[in-house]
Amino acid sequence: MPDLHALYRDLHSHPELSLREFRTAGVLADALRPLGYEVTTEVGGTGVVGVLPNGDGPVVMLRADIDALPVRESTGLPYASTARATTVDGEDVPVAHACGHDMHATCLIGAAERLAQTREEWTGTLLVVFQPAEELGRGARDMVADGLFERFGKPEVVLAQHVSPLPAGMIAYGSGPLMAASDSVRVTLFGRGGHGSAPETAVDPVLMAAHVVVRLQGIVAREIAPSERAVVTVGRLQAGTKENVIPETAEIGVNIRTFNEHVRGIVRAAVERIARAEAAASGAPREPEFDWYDGTPVLVSDPDATTTTMAAFAEHFGKHNLIPGAVVNASEDVGVFGTAAGIPTVFWFLGGTDFSTREPGQPVAMNHSPEYAPDIEPTLSTGVDALVVAARTWLS
Repeated sequence: MPDLHALYRDLHSHPELSLREFRTAGVLADALRPLGYEVTTEVGGTGVVGVLPNGDGPVVMLRADIDALPVRESTGLPYASTARATTVDGEDVPVAHACGHDMHATCLIGAAERLAQTREEWTGTLLVVFQPAEELGRGARDMVADGLFERFGKPEVVLAQHVSPLPAGMIAYGSGPLMAASDSVRVTLFGRGGHGSAPETAVDPVLMAAHVVVRLQGIVAREIAPSERAVVTVGRLQAGTKENVIPETAEIGVNIRTFNEHVRGIVRAAVERIARAEAAASGAPREPEFDWYDGTPVLVSDPDATTTTMAAFAEHFGKHNLIPGAVVNASEDVGVFGTAAGIPTVFWFLGGTDFSTREPGQPVAMNHSPEYAPDIEPTLSTGVDALVVAARTWLS
């Protein structure tokens, strides 16, 4: 698969941040057009859609995400990214495909090519969707809002995969809730600025923020039943400009992961309650402000559709290469498509690590790590096969 290997290395070397996937979209659109697809760009921003009609039959959707992360790659690969970009906040950051979306996109091009070359073996319509801004949890919503299904047809099923540090050649899957809902909130705490030598004349938002951060860690431990799953992470705390100046404000970035709306509501309310209580305890001049964003619903892999698809995988790959029961706290917005169209979603995890090339005990990097990059083979071949087999399972 030399052409696909070259495409993967090219995408990996040229990552682009969410909502800025201009080059990536162009490369993927150019790869689709010679295969006979009706290609439309700029769907939901930088999304690319390819439609391949092939007689009467169902519409089946294959989806891949295409955005990268503000991460400095440290894999040491000859095709490692050295790219930099400017965020929407104007910050200059390194960029890398540390989550494997370049592999997803390459697998989908490979599957689109093989399905186009074997049209005598199936009938129906193939809808291939390259989705931007998955890392912001908004790309799927943007494409739906831009009339994805009204413009290109409503499919009977959405099929998608995600590479992970499982053994390459293996596929992990779950039935029902598979990936967590995700919510992020920017909490702004207000103090009263002053001189560092006279804290009694000020209200210190840094101390206030420190108490909030510690207190947030008790939500899951003391407010969520042990039988439920939830995660609360403080990934950012920013305040001040100089060590001897008490600032006016402090800002905390919080991310939560949950698997049902009841727990989701408890955690969201607890975050706000704790911040308000600490502000009151500190004598803050005003209540905190909360900016909730990047909300992603629970990803549900439809039980019946998953059973049908995995039966085809078992026949093709062998049952010994399937790992059942996968549930992870990470999040994915692909479920937005199925929910919006009222159709099932089937999602699985693609192993991306060739352990035969690693020394015993050598640590394996996780997605979002600066050291993460899947081994090209057999990951790519398995990913292409999986999409093709899944599509053919649902096409006539």
